[in-house]
Amino acid sequence: MVSHDFWVLLAMLCYFVVVVIVGFVYAKRSNANSEEYFIGGRGLGPWLSALSAGASDMSGWLLMGLPGVAYFTGASDAMWTAVGLALGTYMNWRIVAKRLRKYSEVANNSITLPDFFSNRFHDTKHILMTVSALIILLFFCIYVGSCFVTVGKLFTTLFGLDYATMMILGAIIVFLYTFVGGYMSVCTTDLIQGLLMFFALAVVFVGSVTQAGGVDNMIAFLSDIPGYLSATEIATPVVDEAGHQVVENGQPLFGEAGAYGAITIASGLVWGLGYFGMPQVLVRFMSIKHSREIKKARIIGTVWCATSLACAVCIGLVGRAIIPAQFATQSAAENVFIVLSEMMLPAFLCGLVVSGIFAASMSSSSSYLLISSSAVANNIFKGLLKKDATDRQIMLVARVTLVVILLFGILISLDEDSSIFNVVSYAWAGFGASFGPLMLLSLYWRRTNLQGALAGMIVGAITVVVWSNFISPLGGIFAIYELLPAFVLATAAIVVVSLLTKEPPQEVYDEFDHYMEADV
Repeated sequence: MVSHDFWVLLAMLCYFVVVVIVGFVYAKRSNANSEEYFIGGRGLGPWLSALSAGASDMSGWLLMGLPGVAYFTGASDAMWTAVGLALGTYMNWRIVAKRLRKYSEVANNSITLPDFFSNRFHDTKHILMTVSALIILLFFCIYVGSCFVTVGKLFTTLFGLDYATMMILGAIIVFLYTFVGGYMSVCTTDLIQGLLMFFALAVVFVGSVTQAGGVDNMIAFLSDIPGYLSATEIATPVVDEAGHQVVENGQPLFGEAGAYGAITIASGLVWGLGYFGMPQVLVRFMSIKHSREIKKARIIGTVWCATSLACAVCIGLVGRAIIPAQFATQSAAENVFIVLSEMMLPAFLCGLVVSGIFAASMSSSSSYLLISSSAVANNIFKGLLKKDATDRQIMLVARVTLVVILLFGILISLDEDSSIFNVVSYAWAGFGASFGPLMLLSLYWRRTNLQGALAGMIVGAITVVVWSNFISPLGGIFAIYELLPAFVLATAAIVVVSLLTKEPPQEVYDEFDHYMEADV
């Protein structure tokens, strides 16, 4: 076991060294000015844009959260969520990417999402900038926490090490290369991590099917679990008073399959709406070198996303066939990818593969840290408090903010029983509802005005919090994923308030009418 742990750690250490080196390589360029630090000088090619968007978006949720859901309750929940995300990825690249790349340049060369909203509506009082920056801080702190939970679970499962210690160590590694290298280091490591995540999923999926004795044997075993492979039913584990699945004679017990009707299917599919409001993805659209690159990036990004999601869901299902009684809760089941990797692969290769989990967490949390710090430094500090701030001052504030968010993320990650899937779903809804409707209407409806934009952001954020905590527990139709009602209400708020208030100034109309002529 000592020898095994040594080779696993050696492989992971090699990976970590590469990542930190990338941060230092880009340090000089990133520190040239704030535009380089936050958006890479709009110099990303299609591969870098596509895989960076995918890797920063999926995080450790792809390799742990999604397989954990599939393992514990079967195909339906994980499958419909994956379908929604794959469709959302394609549609986001298809209808948002090119327009946002062009409009962000026309709107006073906006380099952050709050910048874009403020400049798009000529918000001289910076109200939109401030509100959107605060929303980013709120939900990204939650997101960062979910990534650190992933890191802690990874090392605890692999080596039996203390969860809190390893979670903090992983958080510090992420902080170091984000602090030093800025946006280009984040995007370049995202490219590496995206490729590694894809490789890890493919290797473990193929190996686990082989371990299960082939597809036929796997399906035969799982078909005996009521509702496990159904798209319209959900498996129901029998649990004890502590919430742990009951096991008899080495086999987990399941009750009758639960119904998985239209409301729950819609809750899975609606995850795709979240993409329209994800700052870590939208900023990749803004930073791509030229709008001509977007078609190629769309193909790369969609193929990567769809294939990775399919492998992640299947790994969870196959895991139930190979180690049926290994995990007693959904939170514990989020370790299925790690355990399968250890079972099937030589130690050094296992280390490289499970580095994919750390890679996913690093790529996402680094993006969240960077975007949050840019929201504070560029949008609140410069935009609201010190309008004549120098680049040096902005970057100093950004790095101080990185430290604060890092500490807050560590604080909310101390509970190792947290479900990665549940934490991510809450923050995903928050961003999707706050920014998604506004992004679409900003790009497609010229009558959208500042008052409507502000109403939409506030209604979206509040609805997510209220619906999740007070309405969803009522059950029935109210149990639908909070992103859908929040998205609908936010859209309605933008339209109604825009129509009831004064039209945008003529210069806003002029920019809207001609922004597609930019970047030609």
